[in-house]
Amino acid sequence: MTRSVVDYEYLINTSFTDSNKSVSSNVRPRWERKRQHARDRAPLSSKNGGDRFIPNRAGMNMELSKHILRGDNEDATMSVGPEGETTSHVPSNQQVVPDANKQEYKSRLSAALLGVDDKSNNRIMSFKDKAPQPKGDTVNNLNVLYSAAKSGPQKKSNSKLASRPIPSAPSRVLDAPDLMDDYYLNLVSWSDTNILAVALANTVYLWNAATGDIQELCTYDDGPSSHISSVSWVQEGGAHLAVGTSGGKTQLWDIHASKQLRSMDGHTDRVGSMAWNRHILSTGSRDTNIINHDVRVARHNVATLSAHCQEVCGLTWSNDGEVLASGGNDNLLCLWDASQTSLNNGGPRFQLTDHQAAVKALAWSPHERHLLATGGGTADRCIKFWNSQTGACLNSIDTGSQVCALQWNPFEKEILSSHGFARNQLCLWKYPSMAKIKEFEGHTSRVLHMCVSPDGSTVVSAAGDETLRFWEIFAAPSKKHQSSSHHSTSGNGSSKLSWTSQIR
Repeated sequence: MTRSVVDYEYLINTSFTDSNKSVSSNVRPRWERKRQHARDRAPLSSKNGGDRFIPNRAGMNMELSKHILRGDNEDATMSVGPEGETTSHVPSNQQVVPDANKQEYKSRLSAALLGVDDKSNNRIMSFKDKAPQPKGDTVNNLNVLYSAAKSGPQKKSNSKLASRPIPSAPSRVLDAPDLMDDYYLNLVSWSDTNILAVALANTVYLWNAATGDIQELCTYDDGPSSHISSVSWVQEGGAHLAVGTSGGKTQLWDIHASKQLRSMDGHTDRVGSMAWNRHILSTGSRDTNIINHDVRVARHNVATLSAHCQEVCGLTWSNDGEVLASGGNDNLLCLWDASQTSLNNGGPRFQLTDHQAAVKALAWSPHERHLLATGGGTADRCIKFWNSQTGACLNSIDTGSQVCALQWNPFEKEILSSHGFARNQLCLWKYPSMAKIKEFEGHTSRVLHMCVSPDGSTVVSAAGDETLRFWEIFAAPSKKHQSSSHHSTSGNGSSKLSWTSQIR
């Protein structure tokens, strides 16, 4: 009976197999699909360099790993002293290396046997393959000079932050031969009568932005190395220009008559920075002093301010004329009260030491009272914002390169900075977030000076490449605002808005 059952089962199997030989299907069974899916997933871990929980032998140095696991004291026997300290006893025949040189000996032995100089950075277990070595021609030796070069390419513009189109190229480029490439000088000034004063070597030139005419104002000749070290227009009217010289003299010129009105002394070295506050002209020198000159009287020296110990390279008065900010090569930022500047023994209100390099770039905000922006040199690279009333640092941002000059947008809360190595660019920032709106490139040397046109829309930059570049960066007021302002200032011939049509 058992044989009959077997024969019956064989017959059944044979019958079904023969009858289904002609039947075919493209659909594989579920168990077969699961097996194939498992096979496809298996190589994924090896492609990525190994499983996250299983070490990858291809990325490990097995001999070095074993050596580290054995430890440094496998041959030493440990014992506990009477006071609880732990000591090691090494046989005398094995004490061939002094303790002072043992670490160096181990390092050299590891390098000779295992081919690894520093075993402290080696991992016992590696969970991915080693990264491929870079090609020899891809190494940039300059990327160690500035940390900005290590961060890779950055965005040059952010259109979402600007509500206006900003041209990337300058609208005009002028040659400025013999423009001194000196970080501590201030050689460009733009008057409210639309005349740009530029000091080239020992000569001052005046360029009329409306007509394009060029006039040579004066030449300072006091020796082979004499030069003009700073220029600054009077605040209103634009008829008088202050000229600082390398000999320590400060000259006052009438540009209409092309005549020198007076020469004011007091400094023993070059006058590199100047700032006007109505009839008071403040001058900073390499002799570390700041002198306030009253240009109306014969005895012009009304105050001498001493707080810096190196050259004073930045000076600017606040918009209300109450505070004088000074920056020096000694990394100091000093804030002086106007009431104290008439006293020779008056000290600064605040003496701030946060910058790590020379402080030349200074700019008062036209939008917020008591807000001062400062920029540091190569070793600092930061733009800092201060409350001049409290002396508090409100914000600080690392720009990645030397900050040479700062200019506020008179119409919006934006600030423009000019920089030195490595890109020699101008950067427009949104305040107070300090998000970068746009970068402007074109200069081939550090951008030392910046000035804003009388209408507030054009910025001129002067660099060590001996060129002047004019940028349409700041937005001019709307036509409706211009017409209302024109009616309110129709009787003022020195209105800044009246020169809008001439500069374009």
